[in-house]
Parts: sequence; structure tokens; C-alpha cells
Amino acid sequence: MGSAPHRSWVWNQFFVIEEYAGPEPVLIGRLHSDVDRGEGRVKYVLTGEGAGTVFVIDERTGNVHVTKTLDREEKAQYTLLAQAVDRASNRPLEPPSEFIIKVQDINDNPPVFPHGPYHATVPEMSNVGEHIRDPGDGP
Repeated sequence: MGSAPHRSWVWNQFFVIEEYAGPEPVLIGRLHSDVDRGEGRVKYVLTGEGAGTVFVIDERTGNVHVTKTLDREEKAQYTLLAQAVDRASNRPLEPPSEFIIKVQDINDNPPVFPHGPYHATVPEMSNVGEHIRDPGDGP
């Protein structure tokens, strides 16, 4: 009984903040396969949505960069395939593996309350939407 070849890709789900604009491609993550022993024989190949145009990979390091501004309204996520191939023969060293790059809304940051914490008291049986006067409001 043959065992399946052991393979292991290392990455997180990648996130890109929309509306980023800059002259240089921005590093968003790194792909790494355990067949890569660091001798330089592995070449990383990226295919799928936006590969080679929106997203580019450094074929030696596996570093993935985004090259242009993204709009979450237009496309919220990209599905790509990464593959490690032999640099000399271009033959796959293992099957391709799918990963997702999510576009994060620039406004998705958690709210920040710089002067908190805040305390409020609401009288019982208050109506929805009723304005409760803050004692600090003055008369």
C-alpha cells in the first residue's frame, strides 16, 4: 500500500488593504514549500486570478507582491494557485496548491476610542432613540 507523498505549503491567508497606492509593489506574504531545501533548485510559479498582473511572485523566494491598487467593491478576494517546480526541468515538484488573497476594506479597522473608557447610564423604561442628557453637557 503506497502512501501519499508528504507535502506541506506554508502561508497564511493573505490580506491586502484596498486603495493602497504606491510606486513599488508591496509584499503581502511569502509562499514556501517543504520541498525547497534552499539550494536554489525550486522555482515558485503563481497562476490564477490576477497572477502575473495584479500579483507577482519572486520565483526564488516565494515572496508575493501586489502591484496595483485594489478595490474591494470590485473584487473581494482572489483565488490563486502556487506551485513549486524544478528550475532546470520545469517539472512540478508537487501538486499545485490553492490559496486565497482577501481584499480588506480600508475602513474595516476596529473602532478606536482614544479618550475612553466611556460610562453611560440609561434610565429604565427609556424610549428607543430618546436623548439622555449627559451631566457634563451643562444646563
